[in-house]
Amino acid sequence: KILNTTQCSQKPGTSVRCSSLIDPELVEKLKAAKTPEEVIDLFEKAETKKDEEDKKAAEAKKAKEAAKAQGGSDDDNKPLIVGVTACINGIAHTYMAQEALIKEGKKRGIEVRIETNGSEGVKDKLTPDEIKRAKGVIIASDKKVDMPRFDRKHLVNRPVVDGINKSGLWAGIYKNLMNGISHMLPFVIGGGILMAVSFIVENYMGGPKTPAFVFLNNAGNLAFAFMVPVLAAYIAESIGDLPALMPGFVGGYMAAIVNGQFQVNVQAHTTSPAGFLGGIAAGFIAGYLMVGLKKLFAKLPHSVEGMKPMLFYPILGLLLIAAIMFYIINPIFSGINFAITHFLNGMGTGNLVLLTTILAGMMSIDMGGPFNKAAYVFASGAFANDPHSATAAILMAAVMVGGMVPPFATAIGTTFFKNKYTLEERRAGVSNWVLGFSFITEGAIPFAAADPGRVIPSCIIGSAVGGALVGLWHVGVPAPHGGLWVSPLAGNIGGPSHILFYFLATIIGSVVAGLVMSFWKKNVKDDPNE
Repeated sequence: KILNTTQCSQKPGTSVRCSSLIDPELVEKLKAAKTPEEVIDLFEKAETKKDEEDKKAAEAKKAKEAAKAQGGSDDDNKPLIVGVTACINGIAHTYMAQEALIKEGKKRGIEVRIETNGSEGVKDKLTPDEIKRAKGVIIASDKKVDMPRFDRKHLVNRPVVDGINKSGLWAGIYKNLMNGISHMLPFVIGGGILMAVSFIVENYMGGPKTPAFVFLNNAGNLAFAFMVPVLAAYIAESIGDLPALMPGFVGGYMAAIVNGQFQVNVQAHTTSPAGFLGGIAAGFIAGYLMVGLKKLFAKLPHSVEGMKPMLFYPILGLLLIAAIMFYIINPIFSGINFAITHFLNGMGTGNLVLLTTILAGMMSIDMGGPFNKAAYVFASGAFANDPHSATAAILMAAVMVGGMVPPFATAIGTTFFKNKYTLEERRAGVSNWVLGFSFITEGAIPFAAADPGRVIPSCIIGSAVGGALVGLWHVGVPAPHGGLWVSPLAGNIGGPSHILFYFLATIIGSVVAGLVMSFWKKNVKDDPNE
C-alpha cells in the first residue's frame, strides 16, 4: 500500500489518487501523522470522501438533466469551463492537473469539468451538452486530444510541460512526436525488458538453446518489431487524424525493414533499415501528406464525400508514402542510421564519456520535459536499432542513472540536511527514495518548482557526474526502463557483470547533487509553512 501511495497508482483497488495530494486539508493531517498506518488511513479516508463527492456530483448532474428535460431551470447561466488533461505516462500529472483546474474554478465561482486521458483511458468524458454550454476550453496535454468537438470554442491549448509554452512551431512538433512516443513506450518497455530477462536466462540458465530464452527473446523481439511502425503511425495520426494512421504505420514499417525486403526490382536498394529516425520522418511525412490530400479534395462535390475516407485517402496515402519511403527516405536515412550506429559502436572511451555525460545531464534539465525526452529517445532509439550493441546498453544506463539522480538527490538532502528543507519537503523526500529506485524522475519536480535556481543546476551536475562514470566504466544495461530494479542486467551484454559500478555511478551522482543542492540552499524558517 505504501508503494502504491508513493507511485500514485491508478490501478483498481488502490486506495489513493494523486489528486488527493494537493488537498490542503489532507496535507495538514499528513503533517501531523506519526505512523505509516496513520498515513495509509488518511489516504483511504480521503479516497472514500472523494468517491462520495463524485457520487453526489453524478447524482446532482442526473437530477439537473432530468429537471432540464422537464422544462425546469438549471444552472446553465453559471459559467462553465471544460477541458482535457493528459501526460505521456498518464499517471501523476494528468490527475493533478485535473484537480488543480477544478479547485481554481471553485475559487473563481466558475464550474469546471475536466476529462482525463490517463493510463486507464478516458475518464470523466465530456458530454456534447457540456461542450455546447462551455464558455471556453482548456487543453493541458502532451498527447493527441480529440479536438473537432471543440470547434468554434474559445481555446487555451498548453502542454503539461511548461518548458514549451512559448515555443510556437516547436510546441506542435513536440506534441505530435510525443503522441507517437506515448503509444510506442509500452512496446519499448515491455519488449526491451523481456529481451533483457532473456539475456539473463542465456547467461545463467543454459545458453541460447534454452526454451525459456527462446520464448522470452522472441516475445521481446516481436514487441520491438512494432515499435517504429507504431511510433510513425501515431505521429501521423496526431497531424492528419485517423486517415493518416495507415500510411504512417506502413511508412514506419518500411523504415524498420531493409529496402531489399520490399520485393521490387529497382535500384533503390539499401543494406540497412532507416530505423528510428526514418520512422519519425515517415510519421511526419504521412501526417502532412494527409493534410495536403484533405485540402486537395476539399472542393469535391458533396456527393463523393463518403468516398474520401474509404477510397481516396487510403489508396493515395499508401501509394505516396510507399514511393517516398522507398525512393527517398529509406536510402537517405539508412545511410544516416548506419553511420550513427557505426560511430557509436566505434567510440573510444573519451567520446563515449562525453556523450554519456551530456545525455545524463539532459535528463535533469526539465525532469520529464523536452530535453529529458530527447535524451531518452536518443538512447532508446540506439537500443532499438541494435539491442545487442554494448554501446547502446551503455547509453541506456547513462540516461537511467541521469534520471534517477534528481529524486535520489532530494531524498538525500531532505534526510541529512533537514534544516534546509520545509517539513512538507522532508515528507515528500521520503517517497523519492522509492521513485529514484524506480527511475521516476518526476519525483523531484516539486523541489525544482519551489527553488529552480538551485535544484535544477545541482541535479544537472550530479546527473552529468553519474553519466560520466557510466561511460568511463562502460556500464551497460540492456533494458529501456526499470532503474535499479534491473541492476542484475548491468553489463550482461558484451562483458562481465557491472552491477556494482551501476550502483556506484547512481550513488556518486546522487550524493554530488544532494550535497551541492543542500549546501547551496539557505536554512528554512522555524515555521515550515512560511
